[in-house]
Amino acid sequence: MDALRIAATGMMAQQRNTELIANNLANMNTAGFQRRRSEFNDLIYKNLERPDRFPHSKAGPKVPGGIHSGLGVSQIATYRVLEQGSLYATENSFDIGIDGAGYLQVQLPNGEMAYTRDGTLQLSAQGEIVTADGYPIEPSISIPGDTVDVTINVRGEVLALLDGETEPENLGIIQLAIFPNAGGLRSEGNNLFSATEASGEPLIGQSGGTGFGTLMQGFVERSNVNPVEEITHLITAQRHYEMNSKVIATAEQMMTPAKNR
Repeated sequence: MDALRIAATGMMAQQRNTELIANNLANMNTAGFQRRRSEFNDLIYKNLERPDRFPHSKAGPKVPGGIHSGLGVSQIATYRVLEQGSLYATENSFDIGIDGAGYLQVQLPNGEMAYTRDGTLQLSAQGEIVTADGYPIEPSISIPGDTVDVTINVRGEVLALLDGETEPENLGIIQLAIFPNAGGLRSEGNNLFSATEASGEPLIGQSGGTGFGTLMQGFVERSNVNPVEEITHLITAQRHYEMNSKVIATAEQMMTPAKNR
């Protein structure tokens, strides 16, 4: 009975949808996290013809609307919702919130480049500005040991006031990367993304430029997860799962009399 297989595809799709919602809720407090949503496709259809056994019908086996029988559903993709998360103030002068489009560039130990919206930054033992996992940002910027105060302006310029000096020194510029299709970036974990063919090649530029967001010193971007909305989606997914389960139980009951004959 096709109903068993069709309902099974529905249960599997809602199981994956529930896992995605659970991951969204688990990352409610992850800095720079962007929630995901599922997209579904109906599966291939069977096109049936009416047997030519009706002499009273001039149309014969062909009917105007056709007879189509669907074979279920499949999860085709998961999309990142690129909506801006809210910015909240921190006590760390090296934290950076990105207001608008763009990703910080991160140099990985294997030499590859990664990208992140998580602006939770700090200093390494060598005075280099690094991420919470210790990866240096690109371009690399080091803070001298005799620095009294550090200012990062909206254009990404890192200005350090050295001990005994009256004017700050420009140590470098924190650049941003944007992509033709930011939704095509591949999630690598640890709040990092990598470029793919789907995302296109990164365009590097200074914050505040055309198409680029601005940097906010002392702020970090929250995740864009709405817990109320996610709980609503979770309840809906549960109801859909239960309904497909009911279809399987009903189909099994319909088959029982046939088995007992």
